[in-house]
Amino acid sequence: MKMIETADQFKALVEDVKAQDGYRDPIGFGIAKIDLGQLNIDKALQATYPVVNWDENFGSAAVFIAALQAQGIAVDFDQSELVCTINLEFLRSCLAAFTPYSDEAFGDAHKNIQVISALYNQVSELGMREGEFKVCFIFDDVAVQSVEAAYLKLYAISLAKVELRSICLDGAFGALPNVAWSNGKPIELDYLREYEIELKLSGEYPHVDFVDKFPRFLQHIIPADNTRILDTSKVRFGAQLAAGTTVMPGASYINFNAGTTGVSMVEGRISSSAIVGDGSDVGGGASILGVLSGTDGNPISVGKNSLLGANCVCGIPLGDACIIDAGIAILEGTKIGIYPEQLVKIQEANSGLKMEGEVFKGKNLAGLNGLHFRQNSMTGEITASRSTREIKLNADLH
Repeated sequence: MKMIETADQFKALVEDVKAQDGYRDPIGFGIAKIDLGQLNIDKALQATYPVVNWDENFGSAAVFIAALQAQGIAVDFDQSELVCTINLEFLRSCLAAFTPYSDEAFGDAHKNIQVISALYNQVSELGMREGEFKVCFIFDDVAVQSVEAAYLKLYAISLAKVELRSICLDGAFGALPNVAWSNGKPIELDYLREYEIELKLSGEYPHVDFVDKFPRFLQHIIPADNTRILDTSKVRFGAQLAAGTTVMPGASYINFNAGTTGVSMVEGRISSSAIVGDGSDVGGGASILGVLSGTDGNPISVGKNSLLGANCVCGIPLGDACIIDAGIAILEGTKIGIYPEQLVKIQEANSGLKMEGEVFKGKNLAGLNGLHFRQNSMTGEITASRSTREIKLNADLH
């Protein structure tokens, strides 16, 4: 690719790329370092993206596409995703195109240039293994087909570039290999089996931290300054943690495509697709059911300033200012009594709500504000009343 010397020439290059038949801006794209298999050297085990572009920086996307085409690589814009190995020539082409902005490469607006520049300097000195660095484009939000696309989407979630539950993660489990993780690096299980004797006799058998398809959140994401995660195993990559979230050790856990939208205390389990709102507290051992855990596929959201008591089970969506007392389970089919005077107060707290009766199923109360679920210690009856407690987190802890 010829040297681009002015901003106008850069703009013309981008316009030429976008004028191609069938061209589409990608939904997401980025350059990734790939951890390749120890036995199967063509197998991608993990993709690390220093910069993730999601619905942004389309000029950089056009440059990457032009650099691929300069090497004779045909780009099919009709496919849902595109993954291509990049080399030194690709990096040179990108640097030539980005020349007008090279002095600004370390500003927030040009992080893609920083990636290209840093990678060029690195591989010029150390070289690169075939397939070690790739560029990935996602053109349609459909089921993922590759490790690279799966990681790009998981990054988009964990970096809060997309809202939880807003993009398609179908196919991710099939695309991601199950591997042993040691100090943040993936190792093929077949490799460990093949060389178990030699590795153990030489004292080089790795310390395996865990075995999973997903890495841990902190292996890829730098959290906000006021976010605390006291045990790395408690948050899976693909989770989303709003600034101010505290995840305590013990019974806590946050799965992928789940997390918090504001300052929250997490001492219980937030299952996949579950969301906890600002100011809410998931008490020790409390469980929010995921879409595979008895919610009929309906994902659960917990509203703002709500409290899930220790060891309770939340199986329905909750509105704001709700409480589930410790040790009780509120599921879609749970029979819940509401006394008439409390029903009036609950309807006042939920504009437009009209309900009649004294016994309701949990699913009939889904998403309502200001509910306090209790269990009568004498009769065992589970009831709901208008919550009179204001849930406030300790500001000093967040």
